[in-house]
Amino acid sequence: MTVAETTMSEIAPHAAKAGAAFYFTPETVARGRELGLDGFRFYFLGRGGVLGDVEAPVVASAFGYFEPSLLARMWDSARAVLAPRQAGREHLACAHALGRARLAGLAGLEAFCDAGERVVGAADPAGLALFAGMLAEPLPEDAPGRAMHLVVQLRELRGSAHLLAVRASGLAPRTAHFLRRPDDFALFGWSASDAPTVGDRERGQLDAADALTDELLAPAFATLDAAGSDALVKGARDVAAAVTAPG
Repeated sequence: MTVAETTMSEIAPHAAKAGAAFYFTPETVARGRELGLDGFRFYFLGRGGVLGDVEAPVVASAFGYFEPSLLARMWDSARAVLAPRQAGREHLACAHALGRARLAGLAGLEAFCDAGERVVGAADPAGLALFAGMLAEPLPEDAPGRAMHLVVQLRELRGSAHLLAVRASGLAPRTAHFLRRPDDFALFGWSASDAPTVGDRERGQLDAADALTDELLAPAFATLDAAGSDALVKGARDVAAAVTAPG
C-alpha cells in the first residue's frame, strides 16, 4: 500500500467516530432545545444546514442513506423553526465546544490540524455536496475547536466520496446501507419490507465502491509527507479517544 492508502485506511474509523461524537451529546441536545428543535431535528437541520434553505429531496440526495419521507418530515418541520444556515452554524458550534472541552492540551494537536487542513484543502469537492457545504464554514482559530471542525470535514469528505462511489458502482444507497449497517436499517427510517435482496453481486459492488472511494481521495492524501501522515493518523486516533471518552 502507498502512504496515502495507509493513511486513509488508518484514519477513516477514527474520523468517522470523532466527527459524529457531538451529534447527540447532552450539550448538543440542550442547545437544540434552546433553539426550538429536538435532538433528531437539530441533527438533520444542523448537519444539512450547510446546503442552505433547500427542499428535502436535495438534502436526501446528499445524506444518501435515510428513508426519504422520514428525512422530509424532520427537515421540513425543523426549517419551519430555524433557518438552515443558522442551524448549520449552531450545530458546528456544538462540535467546536466539544473540542474545547475535551482537547485542550492534547499533544500533537497543531500538527494534526496542519495535516488535516492540507488534505481538506487539496480535496476536490466536485460531486461531494455535504463536504462542499462544509468547506464554506470558517475554521476556528483555536486548536481544539479547529481540530474538531477538521474531523467533521474529514468525515464528510469520506462520506460524500463514498456515496458518490456507491452510485458509480451501480449500487442503491439503501442497499449499501443494508449491507454495511444492517442493525441500523430501521433507525434510518426503513421498514422490514424495504430490506433489499442482497447477494454476491451486491457485495461485489460495495467492495468496488470502497476501492473507488480510496481512488477518489488518494490525490488529497498524497499531498502529505511521512511526517504529515503520522501526525494525521495519530491525531485522529487521539482526538477520537478524547471526544468519545465517558464523561
